[in-house]
Amino acid sequence: MKNEIKVLCIPMAVGVLGACSTVTEDRVDKPNLIIIYADDVGYGDLSVYGSTMIKTPEIDQLAAGGARFTNAYCMASTSTPSRYSLLTGKYAFRNPDAQILSPDANMILEPGSGTLGEVMQSAGYRTAVIGKWHLGVGEGDTDWNKEIKPTPLETGFHESFIIPSTNDRVPTVWVKGNRVYNWSEDDDPLRISHRERIGNLPTGTSHPEKLIYPADGYHSGTIVNGISRIGFMDGGQSAWWSDENMGLEILERSLAFIEGQKDEPFFLFMPMHQTHVPRVPHEMFLGKSDTGLRGDHIVELDYIVGQVVQTLEELQIRGNTLIIFSSDNGPVIYDSYYDGAIEDGVGHVPNGPFRGGKYHVYEGGTRMPTIVNWPDRVEAGIVSDAMLSQVDLLASIASLIGEPVPEGAAPDSQNQLSAWLGETGLGREYVIQQGVGMFAIRKGDWKLILAGETPAWVDRRHNDYPNAISTPMPSADAHSLFNLADDPGESNDLADEYPEKVEKLLSLFHEIKGQHTE
Repeated sequence: MKNEIKVLCIPMAVGVLGACSTVTEDRVDKPNLIIIYADDVGYGDLSVYGSTMIKTPEIDQLAAGGARFTNAYCMASTSTPSRYSLLTGKYAFRNPDAQILSPDANMILEPGSGTLGEVMQSAGYRTAVIGKWHLGVGEGDTDWNKEIKPTPLETGFHESFIIPSTNDRVPTVWVKGNRVYNWSEDDDPLRISHRERIGNLPTGTSHPEKLIYPADGYHSGTIVNGISRIGFMDGGQSAWWSDENMGLEILERSLAFIEGQKDEPFFLFMPMHQTHVPRVPHEMFLGKSDTGLRGDHIVELDYIVGQVVQTLEELQIRGNTLIIFSSDNGPVIYDSYYDGAIEDGVGHVPNGPFRGGKYHVYEGGTRMPTIVNWPDRVEAGIVSDAMLSQVDLLASIASLIGEPVPEGAAPDSQNQLSAWLGETGLGREYVIQQGVGMFAIRKGDWKLILAGETPAWVDRRHNDYPNAISTPMPSADAHSLFNLADDPGESNDLADEYPEKVEKLLSLFHEIKGQHTE
């Protein structure tokens, strides 16, 4: 039973504008929390968002039983900065290290800085992260054969079982807690190098005949399981993961955590690897979509979501578990591996009605499929156009569980709890969007893409994009202005027609960007 709600005007965290938001009186809930964070899954990749060639019945059911959002954003169109913003409540551009991290990158979260996990721990939650991390581990030259610190254990998680970087980078091992999982002292020491070849293991360049599908030169490092990776690796073979079993491994360990914590409040962060390259679905999902390996990978993700929901129901904790499903950035078809995604995906439009995808500052890069499901509180069947940003999850969840945000933490995170729960259509007044080398700001229906330089390799990722909307790079010399209500595909630049709107949005962006500098 919901309490009465009222509308209040509260100051925004960045102190630029005031925001009207609906908040609940005298209500502190401590539900279980599961965030299922897909990887490179676009707005049009799910059948509940319009896909016809990829069927996602479990995710569709999650949406039917809760709130589905049409104007929800990740902060950036690439992995590391989006994850950083979600877990810190801070725009990634405030930390110069919050870029796409290399295989040997150090941890970029600061222990004790008030991360989402730390806030949940302070409120008495048992916390775990199981899946793709890509926020760095260690400090300095990491020795992968010894204890590694910091890892997620030092930044808000009681339990951690992670892909330390990404599935296309070395080291191709799981890290459990502070150690490489399954590493054996009887094995050769595990060594990695980002740029220079080490050891004598086959690479995509030296032994292309060993590949299940080829990759570009940057991804033609050490071959593991028939796939070449970014970087080079030697030793530690006993600890190497199985790409085919990766999704089910994440599922099995997530279910074990849920079952072990069913009597106490828990927070489970499930950053999935679907549908990041290299795409190697388990054999039970091969051919289950009409779009080849990429679509099959999403079908696998859908199955995992369904298994999580089913387990919650069997444990009789479904009603008091808040599930948030979203993605870290927009879709990409070809992403350095020649896995047939372009040829097999013809007819499927992964970014829905929008332009661009991963790496871009266009809507397809940052407007995310987003679903919130909580049977005890979120009404079924809500479709909301409230404007949301993942950077607000920290402040919003802290408000929900009655835990204060530590002083100095989450400077950009707004308490938009009522919007996230579908209790009001009011959300943010603006969102910041970050692409590779580019920024944009949206306020209301108007969006400004700031002049800037996007690397040429970003454009190459989308030359064969199966979308009727062409995706040229924004101008490096001039700002672009779009009215998203009339032009969701960002095809009609109105900057020359409305120079005053350009100036207002530009001024607002620089005011926000100039705050909370370190």
